[in-house]
Amino acid sequence: MRYLLCLAATLLLVSCGEKPAPPPKKVAAGKSLKDQPMPDVYKVLFDTSKGSFVVEVHKDWAPKGAEQFWMLVNTGFFNDTRFFRVRPEFIVQFGLSGDPNTNAMLNAKPIEDDAVKQKNVKGTISFAQSGKSSRRTQVFVNLKDNSDLDKDGFAPFGKVTLGLDVFEKLYVGYGEWDPPGRGPNASRIATEGNKYLDARFPRLDKILRAKVVR
Repeated sequence: MRYLLCLAATLLLVSCGEKPAPPPKKVAAGKSLKDQPMPDVYKVLFDTSKGSFVVEVHKDWAPKGAEQFWMLVNTGFFNDTRFFRVRPEFIVQFGLSGDPNTNAMLNAKPIEDDAVKQKNVKGTISFAQSGKSSRRTQVFVNLKDNSDLDKDGFAPFGKVTLGLDVFEKLYVGYGEWDPPGRGPNASRIATEGNKYLDARFPRLDKILRAKVVR
């Protein structure tokens, strides 16, 4: 399982919740949330094809991961992307853009490692990685206690606080990704984007939009 979590990052080197989320708090006139410094704790609302969920991010858990996630959300990176790897009772992985040019740009900008301060228990979210300083854009949500991943450097930076049941509703019919399965190929997602996924895997569930809320 650890090998499979690392695989997409390696390939890139080569190539409803039922409850509504709380409304965002008001900010200073003329400023949006993304224009403000990243807070120590922030929440991100994801609207998906199967409902909504909220991720609460803690800077002190993994500062570099929290900053990378803040940037990705506030630049609209997750909008119109796919849950390309759904492994029931293990993880759900996402975080490849539908635009190949965006993937190429961010693939060239890996972030440094964070110390693992939290365990990969059910509901936590971590960046995928393939070794030292290899985290980029892919993240996964743990669907069970995956604390065995801690020793391999997967550092949780947040947790799903609302809508964890959404992940149990995502389409699983394509099975594991390629390789070793017959599901989407991460390298092709990176280089072909949504055009590849929509043609070959049209039933994948998607993230409609993601935004910071408070």
